[in-house]
Amino acid sequence: MNVVVVESPAKAKTINKYLGTDYTVLASYGHVRDLPSKNGSVNPDEDFTMIWDMDTKSRQRVNDIAKALKDADKLILATDPDREGEAISWHVLDILKEKGALKDKDVARVVFNAITKSAVTEAMENARDLDEDLVEAYLARRALDYLVGFTLSPVLWRKLPGSRSAGRVQSVALRLVCERELEIEAFKSQEYWTIEADLRTAEDKAFRARLNAVDGKKLGKFDVPAEQAAKAIESAMKEGRYAVDSVEAKPAKRNPAAPFTTSTLQQEASRKLGFSSARTMQIAQKLYEGINLDGETTGLITYMRTDGVQIANEAIAEARNVIQDDFGEPYVPSAPRVYKTKAKNAQEAHEAIRPTSLARRPKEVSRVLDDEQFKLYELIWKRTLASQMESADFERTTADIVTEGTDAKRYTLRATGQVVVFDGFLKLYQEGRDDDGDDEDGRRLPKMSKGETVGLVKLEPLQHFTEPPPRFTEATLIKRMEELGIGRPSTYTAILTTLRNREYVRMDKKRLIPEDKGRLVTAFLESFFERYVQYDFTANLEEQLDRISAGDLDWKKVLQDFWGDFNRAIGETADLRITEVLDALNDLLGPHVFPQNEDGSDPRGCPNCEGGKLSLKVGKFGAFVGCSNYPECRFTRQFTQDTGEDASKKAAMTTTGIELGIDPESGFPVLLKQGRFGPFIELGGKKEEEAKPKRASIPRRIPTDEVDFELALKLLSLPRLVGQHPESGMDITAGLGRYGPFVLHDGTYANIESFEDLFTIGLNRSVSLIAEKAAKSGGKSGTIKELGEHPSEGGPVNVMSGRYGPYVKHKRTNSTLPKGTEPEEVTLEQAVELIAAKAGKTGKAKKAPAKKKTAAKKKTKSKAEAEETA
Repeated sequence: MNVVVVESPAKAKTINKYLGTDYTVLASYGHVRDLPSKNGSVNPDEDFTMIWDMDTKSRQRVNDIAKALKDADKLILATDPDREGEAISWHVLDILKEKGALKDKDVARVVFNAITKSAVTEAMENARDLDEDLVEAYLARRALDYLVGFTLSPVLWRKLPGSRSAGRVQSVALRLVCERELEIEAFKSQEYWTIEADLRTAEDKAFRARLNAVDGKKLGKFDVPAEQAAKAIESAMKEGRYAVDSVEAKPAKRNPAAPFTTSTLQQEASRKLGFSSARTMQIAQKLYEGINLDGETTGLITYMRTDGVQIANEAIAEARNVIQDDFGEPYVPSAPRVYKTKAKNAQEAHEAIRPTSLARRPKEVSRVLDDEQFKLYELIWKRTLASQMESADFERTTADIVTEGTDAKRYTLRATGQVVVFDGFLKLYQEGRDDDGDDEDGRRLPKMSKGETVGLVKLEPLQHFTEPPPRFTEATLIKRMEELGIGRPSTYTAILTTLRNREYVRMDKKRLIPEDKGRLVTAFLESFFERYVQYDFTANLEEQLDRISAGDLDWKKVLQDFWGDFNRAIGETADLRITEVLDALNDLLGPHVFPQNEDGSDPRGCPNCEGGKLSLKVGKFGAFVGCSNYPECRFTRQFTQDTGEDASKKAAMTTTGIELGIDPESGFPVLLKQGRFGPFIELGGKKEEEAKPKRASIPRRIPTDEVDFELALKLLSLPRLVGQHPESGMDITAGLGRYGPFVLHDGTYANIESFEDLFTIGLNRSVSLIAEKAAKSGGKSGTIKELGEHPSEGGPVNVMSGRYGPYVKHKRTNSTLPKGTEPEEVTLEQAVELIAAKAGKTGKAKKAPAKKKTAAKKKTKSKAEAEETA
């Protein structure tokens, strides 16, 4: 008997079927232990000793593995084929050694890139030892992230109240978003003009050209700066005779894009399907772990966390056969295409993301996939197949048209266009673009020859204004991070999720906008920890981690070099006064917080008193703007102010509401309103039996600009009846709560994965979700996660499930989790912060008796009070 360990129960079930009765396959459910969020978990003074902690569930799962090993001959570690997978195997092996569960058992490590019978069987025949270099790279990364987060975050809490946390890579990604916003705010639009001409050939074929040169000198973008100059050129040109001066046609080729890596899949799924990076990875995980096909669970795609762009030779051969069958011989290139990755890290050896069988066409598996799974599978299938197809051939044509102006100047207009000679891979797939512009080359030019006279139909001066750089989408931010060498495939989604959960950024029309607290944190770090949010520094550290995984660097030497400088930088902030912090923030954020007034008056002048100057202040709940004449002048305002259209819209939402339409059932207006806790929908009237008008909250993920009449009616229809439970006969309803969409049956709430499913989920899926939730929680409220002992007060801190949602608990203090926070992802550090905030609000009634306070606690409090006073 052999015991096989994988991450997920879904994989365990599938692989057990492949391997048969001689194997017992058990799931670790991801990582089995982690660094507890308290001082000393990584000790730089003891050669970076790391203390690991296991929760109750993980302890039980490892015990199950140890129990199974008693009657087994061999332990096979078959976790994912990347650094995290290697780390999970190492943790399991290390714990089993400590337990003495291995004795004389053989231990092997196997990896497979796809969950298919052939891939798993082949992996079992090619076992290897654990890759110690990959494990050391994991340990170094985990230690670095802990040391930065656990050392830097408390500095933020003390010096910048209202801040949540800082992270080694998260803070650098946030800086990218904040810097882009500063670019947009500082941008000054510049006017310029172009001269466009509608022309016709002798054969009466229309085409369009643009003024390109005057007297042989090429026009610069801003050479026609205003309407007066444009009109003068128009006047000089409109009476002239137009003739073709030159026609040049050149062949061109376009090659297909490489197969998907993790980042390019996330980017393309965002562009083409509108999926967030997190949603893309969730769906890809399901496709990788397998779908039931004709009674057997089969993985549809290869492993989805990879930097590699190469694919296996057998996959290339299969792709060429499918191309031949579906498109014909002209679409099969003479030689297979070979792609090489530019990434310099350990995951380079992995294949790109591809279907496990290209012969498994999307339409053939559509019956067993839901809509999102089908869309993503089709995208991966098309991209992979297109990567092995023939290039597209074009003919690009440039024609110059000249005329003599009434001012005796020679004006040259240029027309460009291209013709697709052979569509090649474009017949199947074309890569998306983030910001589409005017594609003049896409126009087709009529046939013309040098010396031919063409007729002028219309001459049109056009006004333009330069535009600021666009805000990042998830796709473009991931692309930029990859270009800079920041982050890795397994971290992109986690970074974006953390920024949103910390409320450092928000999404608006799929664009990332920094929140005020995010800008404050970035400004603070740039002022006092500049080196550690520099792009080059972060990228260099990532490269060192990659070199550790390749066996080229000693991981503890990397930690020593980093910690020495970082610890000194932390020490230098010990005596930093809050007034110094505010002075630095006022300088960095001045243009954002105090924009220039249109009347030219001092933007920092207090509107409530004479002589007062506005500046940033910090309070218990974050930053605000106050007057220098406090306490005589008590003027305050929010960090930033809405202006123009946004201010008018918010004012209307706060008062009467914005009417979206008339409810067809009641005849009452449907209103978009703003309340104390955010925007909501209200029916502008109520039935006699109702105490107040019906209302529906708007999910945080949906910007108010995207709320239309149709969506408003859907929200007002909640909760909706899904059907009756087949066993209890009780109603199952679908609704929207503080923590997202859910289905409810007899007091049991089960989360629905996507907001869109809320309005379409059926009875069968609802019953399954409720059954899964009941199984996880034991059918009642209880502990979701044990976080460990409170670092200063002692006593267990736990994440609990309750009737009104998850919360953290310490002794007699309960604190509800912030909206959007996943209970399983809460750390002890976050829980302690929430509990402290709750204890501060409830006052003495919630505090323990004075006699039970420890001297250490009193000392900590007095130090904090002294620091705040300073």
